[in-house]
Amino acid sequence: MSNFISNLTLLFQRLNWLSLLDLFIVTVIFYAMLQMIKDTKAVILLRGMIILVLLLSILTTVISLPAFSWLIKTTLPALLLAIPVIFAPEIRRGLERIGRAGTVIAIGQKTYQFEMEKTIQAVVAASSRLASKKHGALIIFQRSDKLTEYVQTGVQLNSAVTPELLLQVFYPNTPLHDGAVIIVHNELVAAACVMPLSASGILNRTPDRSMGLRHRAALGISEATDAIAVVVSEETGSISIAHAGRMIRRLDAERLENILTAFYRPERVSKPGVSPLKAFIRLVKGGREDEK
Repeated sequence: MSNFISNLTLLFQRLNWLSLLDLFIVTVIFYAMLQMIKDTKAVILLRGMIILVLLLSILTTVISLPAFSWLIKTTLPALLLAIPVIFAPEIRRGLERIGRAGTVIAIGQKTYQFEMEKTIQAVVAASSRLASKKHGALIIFQRSDKLTEYVQTGVQLNSAVTPELLLQVFYPNTPLHDGAVIIVHNELVAAACVMPLSASGILNRTPDRSMGLRHRAALGISEATDAIAVVVSEETGSISIAHAGRMIRRLDAERLENILTAFYRPERVSKPGVSPLKAFIRLVKGGREDEK
């Protein structure tokens, strides 16, 4: 025990501001890596790799197994090279988030703001009517990240955003009702677009696992880009919004309009001192994105 205390004292004596900075940087890197793989299948892979490494370390240190130790030392470099391949989607997503850091959508022009308000009102009105009829819908708002590759998977429309057009697009059994519509600025550029499905396990942890492909696609596009996805459930008629890999469900028309408006005009709030955007972030951080 005395040796342990003396070693601990010696360790603290060697600490200086450079050592603290070094430890802080390493801690931040590991924290960022864990945040990147949070709520993804990579967590299970990482847990399996940690358990495997611990078992191998115990076998090679406690028991004398020369041949097994040689095999581990030979294959370990190959396993380290395989890590970027295994975690490629998470690494890519993290680099994309870093590249988007500090990006701000330019909404300074009054004309653009006025047109965006009309677009949001049209989406809110259509979503409310679709929800009352239990007609499924998926509406994507492009922000900083270009959605050209997803636009190309659908049917080009390049038309103004109106409630009547959205109702017609998502009317059941029509040619365009499957897939998503993509809105760029104030224009509905395409319909029946194919979105990437979410790779996270958020939807599997919800109390009711009735959410289908539309919700997974909404989460998927919000994970891959900074787009905003509005989804109307065909089974329950509830309205949800997804952003940054998180989802808020069971919204009414007023809350949906407040949240969408906050993304484009943060200074406008529905209640004094409470920003819908801040409320969205608070729900995300608090893990209450599937509120009842």
